Amino acid sequence: MKSKTIIHLVVFGALAQFQPAVAAVSADEAAQLKSALTPLGGERAGNKDGSIPAWNGTVTKAAGARVGDIPVSLFPGEKPVVQISAANMAQYADKLSEGTAALLEKYPESFRVNVFPTHRTAVAPQHVYDATARNATACRTVEAGLSVEGCFGGVPFPIPKSGVEVIWNYILRIEPESVEFGSKNIVGTSNGARAMATRTDNFFQHPYYYKDGSAQDWSGEYFLQRFNTTAPPFKAGESLVLRDSINAKVPRQAWQYLVGQRRVRRAPTVAYDTPDFVSSGANYFDEVMGFMGHPDRFEWKLVGKREMYIPYNNNELVTAKEAEAFDRFHLNADKLRWELHRVWEVEASVVSGKRHAVPKRRYYFDEDTWLLTLVDGYDSEGKLWRTSVVPNFFVPAVPAVLAKPVTIYNLQAGTMSTVQGLFQDETYRVVARKNESFFTGDAAAADADR
Repeated sequence: MKSKTIIHLVVFGALAQFQPAVAAVSADEAAQLKSALTPLGGERAGNKDGSIPAWNGTVTKAAGARVGDIPVSLFPGEKPVVQISAANMAQYADKLSEGTAALLEKYPESFRVNVFPTHRTAVAPQHVYDATARNATACRTVEAGLSVEGCFGGVPFPIPKSGVEVIWNYILRIEPESVEFGSKNIVGTSNGARAMATRTDNFFQHPYYYKDGSAQDWSGEYFLQRFNTTAPPFKAGESLVLRDSINAKVPRQAWQYLVGQRRVRRAPTVAYDTPDFVSSGANYFDEVMGFMGHPDRFEWKLVGKREMYIPYNNNELVTAKEAEAFDRFHLNADKLRWELHRVWEVEASVVSGKRHAVPKRRYYFDEDTWLLTLVDGYDSEGKLWRTSVVPNFFVPAVPAVLAKPVTIYNLQAGTMSTVQGLFQDETYRVVARKNESFFTGDAAAADADR
């Protein structure tokens, strides 16, 4: 009898592996993307008191100066409707992340949250809306959430049912096919000093959003990156190439070119909680852009949706010069714009049997764009250790709200690092996509030798 039971369990397990994956939502539920929900999955309606307006899908018109394709000012002349400081933060506690509250307490004389009128600037091209509608019923997670299939060209899970679906929405967030930008990675010390770790020319490409692609012919690579270091002098000439994939077994390929060695080498540790050498080790690689890489180190719990003050529509900040963008210990509170939005809260806990320097994190994703806005990281004792601010910005050339720079605060050490800052007379341009051979270690080495 026992042997028959074992055989039955083995056969059942084998059959379970081949059961068809279940679509994220039904066709009836997906139809909400044309009624109660926006085409990307946010709630169309505003909130009860009108402080969050209804979404109308209008592309924000932005006149005036630009830094590359980023308009400097979206809403000139607007004033804060609320100003939160350490003195009055208690009355707004239900709309603040723990990390934001910690910054208010740690820097009571200089850090504050200037809340501006809410603008729901989230839009996308029609082909992205169409792809998102298809994904709603076709896209599914596989390999216990470690990969996806049936998705392409839009938000994979506009009506999410789990935390891992939300993080995949961010991993596969809306992007142009190809962009180029310069950035400086800034590191701040506990005594208020600030230094440039590196200055880089960046080239990003997003095969998941190729306009002529499809779920059937997509390779699974969603992010191609190459950057060339131009400063400081002792780092000038270094290059890094990354290729990220949904493949859980080969999630990232990386190559590094070092001038002193005059050769390209594989860089398998450029991921997860390896200290980021691009910013002098002041943050971890998976903290870049809020979260970067594969989700396999964590279990993702969908906590729910709530209204929060989050950094939003920060065109003025991301185009600012360094002296204007920073205060002594943090981003300049007069440049950092906050708005009230509905966010999805997701808690990530390290998977049993794996390790990570930050064993628990809380992520806050904007409902309209699926962009990360804030991240709180906790140490092994459950104490708040780190908090990240991800200031998004609107780019009419897409059109879409995008996220690149992130500022990571080590609250226990009193330091900060700003990665891919887009500050200080840098540019950001949407460009024609490159041949994917550009994003290889051999190409980086060949260009370095010229």
